[in-house]
Amino acid sequence: MSARCPALLIAAPASGQGKTTLTAALARLHSRQGRTVRVFKCGPDFLDPHWHELASGAPVHSLDGWMTGPEDVAARLYAAAQEADLILIEGVMGLFDGSPSAAELAQRLDIPVLAVLDAGAMSTTFGALVYGLVHYQPGLRWAGVLANRVATEHHADLLQAGLRDPALWQGALQKVIPAGETSLLPERHLGLVAAHELGDALQRLDAVADALAQTPLGQRSWEQWQEWAVDFAAPAAKPAQEAIQPWLQGRTVAVARDAAFSFIYPANLDCLQAMGAQLVFFSPLAGDSLPPCDAVWLPGGYPELHAPALMANQAIQEGLRAHWAAGKPIWAECGGMVALCEGITGHDGQFAPLWGLLPGKAVLQKRLAGLGMQQLATDTRVLRGHTFHYSRLDSPVPVLTRSSRPGQAVEEGKGEALYQHGSLHASYFHAWFASSPRTVAGWLGGVGA
Repeated sequence: MSARCPALLIAAPASGQGKTTLTAALARLHSRQGRTVRVFKCGPDFLDPHWHELASGAPVHSLDGWMTGPEDVAARLYAAAQEADLILIEGVMGLFDGSPSAAELAQRLDIPVLAVLDAGAMSTTFGALVYGLVHYQPGLRWAGVLANRVATEHHADLLQAGLRDPALWQGALQKVIPAGETSLLPERHLGLVAAHELGDALQRLDAVADALAQTPLGQRSWEQWQEWAVDFAAPAAKPAQEAIQPWLQGRTVAVARDAAFSFIYPANLDCLQAMGAQLVFFSPLAGDSLPPCDAVWLPGGYPELHAPALMANQAIQEGLRAHWAAGKPIWAECGGMVALCEGITGHDGQFAPLWGLLPGKAVLQKRLAGLGMQQLATDTRVLRGHTFHYSRLDSPVPVLTRSSRPGQAVEEGKGEALYQHGSLHASYFHAWFASSPRTVAGWLGGVGA
């Protein structure tokens, strides 16, 4: 049994070429034309999906052969193909980077690849790079290439002339930048600024969608899009989520969600609900107090950018302290953990106090302090996820265990520490809940977990 739907995997030779911009603009263009678009992101990412959700109007899920698993990938794409007119998948880093890579996903599922290249500082060499991408891994199904950050129409002509296979050309996009800014989608130390933080985010996407509509890719008829249809097979094996038990039945889990706590996989929320949890959301930045609950999840985000506002909310601090003092569980992840510590020293050397429930202080680094896929072994279970942060935490709190690289043993002083402070569990580790839902349920006080 299968479901057929046009699909593209948007890839590039490296990060920073314009994958997110093109994917979101393409989703916006087709959404404006009344089509149902479902967008996915390869690999772990919390920020790019905000733009894709804005463009498509639907939640964006991650696909990864290791972290989410091939059965989960197959199940999500099959479900999307049953309801969508178009599926778009943004790759991660370069097309062939990582293991498994975006190219491996495309080849395994026969998804056409559309490459976007930053051509701002080249002309005929564009053709050589495209030739290398197309011929590096035989067996890929190619939809074509699109040149990004092109200066003029003459520049586009030079790029197109450099292609060995003219049929690959899907057009060129010139720079679309709001007045007074240096980029269309601004960035900060962890990646793109989330779409919900910019009041004109939709107008930015519309500007690129308008430009994309003038390219050969944007002018393809819907009949031509059917040439890129894919038969997505129903997964033969049950995805990990089907092993979930009602460990959180009857329990209310309060989830922080705002600009300071925005690193949330929609699939993690789905997992909590599948275990029976009732979810309530609160915004510390908006001045919310802690709602009545049995457990708290503080996701990652940017507490360092909002320290004064977080400190101004006395009600949430008092509520969290009372919750913890009563022995009720808290899971604090990356930025959520930092928010609970005594404070953080920024790039300017200034110390900003934070909530102080977790003994220890953080320091923001100028270089990445943690990056990559990680696994966290607890008893006989292995929770999969990743790490991505610039700060370091110095804490006297006991370390229960540490995460490690996929398939590797825990090494002293390496990986991410899992701290336990009373009923609080905290780590820089970002967990993919469905990889070991029982572990997460245990951290949140689940019955029988």
